[in-house]
Amino acid sequence: MTVTQETAPPSPGTQRPGEQAHTDSATAFVPDQSRAERKTSYDVADFAIPGGREEDWRFTPVDRIGGLFQVEPTDESRLTLDISAPQGVEISEAKAGDRMFGSVLRPADRASAAAWAGAEKATLVTIPNEVELGEPVSITITGSSVVGRRPPRINGHLIVDVGRFSKATVVLTHKGSAECAANVELRVGEGADLTFVTVQEWDDDAIHLAQNDALVGRDAKLKHITITLGGKVVRVCTNVRYAGPGGFAEAIGVYFADAGQHQEHRLFVDHEAPSCVSNVEYKGALQGDSAHTVWIGDVLIRASAEGTSTYELNRNLILTDGARADSVPNLEIETGEIIGAGHASATGRFDDEQLFYLQSRGISADEARRLVVRGFFAGIVNRIGVAGVQEHLMAAIDAELSLSMGPASI
Repeated sequence: MTVTQETAPPSPGTQRPGEQAHTDSATAFVPDQSRAERKTSYDVADFAIPGGREEDWRFTPVDRIGGLFQVEPTDESRLTLDISAPQGVEISEAKAGDRMFGSVLRPADRASAAAWAGAEKATLVTIPNEVELGEPVSITITGSSVVGRRPPRINGHLIVDVGRFSKATVVLTHKGSAECAANVELRVGEGADLTFVTVQEWDDDAIHLAQNDALVGRDAKLKHITITLGGKVVRVCTNVRYAGPGGFAEAIGVYFADAGQHQEHRLFVDHEAPSCVSNVEYKGALQGDSAHTVWIGDVLIRASAEGTSTYELNRNLILTDGARADSVPNLEIETGEIIGAGHASATGRFDDEQLFYLQSRGISADEARRLVVRGFFAGIVNRIGVAGVQEHLMAAIDAELSLSMGPASI
């Protein structure tokens, strides 16, 4: 059975044939107040410790992440930072008080504010004006575990500043074991083009809470890609704003949750400038008892954002009994002078007809399931645009599927 939810007509050329309106009030959430009024602050004291009943935390297992609500220093002795960058890229450090430190970020919850307070420095990646990179910038953060001790605390802070009319790709990868509270600032200059990939491939005991804030300049393009495959609890909040008209933002994501994992992705696209575009598409798969994924998509079109075009889509594929996917798209519109706006959400199991068709062609049941899942993800994976990341992601998905191809699979 597939459940779908959609409101308002999609932008021209984005109609999804066959998706039906869904009127279940349990999934059609309407916030008590406008997203324009949400609190942001750099002061940890301005945010109470979440208890799990707050709207922003009602899906999150707050009892398992309490340590990241407190301000602690980074355990540098158990942290490895590897950076490789092509010629023309400037890698440096920014510290509190520097012009770039916090120029884009607006902490929107206690975890982000605690990470801000605990980070003494940030990694600053600068792409000068009118530079087109032929290779991606690669940043890998690895936490090291020690037997008998809790994973190390990491306060990650990354700033990417892309100059006017430049084009770049930056890949941020998280590996190993850690309790990581992280902030990312992305500034995309006028007419620039940035592809930013964040990969969560933690060990099974890791906890990762991150806020990614992006400011898209006039006539600039941002492709923000989130890939979540590992970790005990992972929560990535992505916020996009526009510094001028003509901005284009695409946020796509892939996630795969196993037994006992909680993966949560929250997006907020704030359309304040006129004539801007946003497209959001996330796909996830779940397998194993108590595997849990959450996707929250918020789009705010302010009264000043005339000529906006936006669409957001989330789809989830449940592979085994005992897994749960929550999906909540929200759309708030303050002006009728827009090009188009819409959203859709779908959660379901394997399509029996697809499996029957493949098996009738002599393909085994396990291989048929594998082909269906690969096809489910292919539409997003092929849009990442970084060959190495795409190949690694599909190999990781195959490895995940090898765990579910037993008699308990659906």
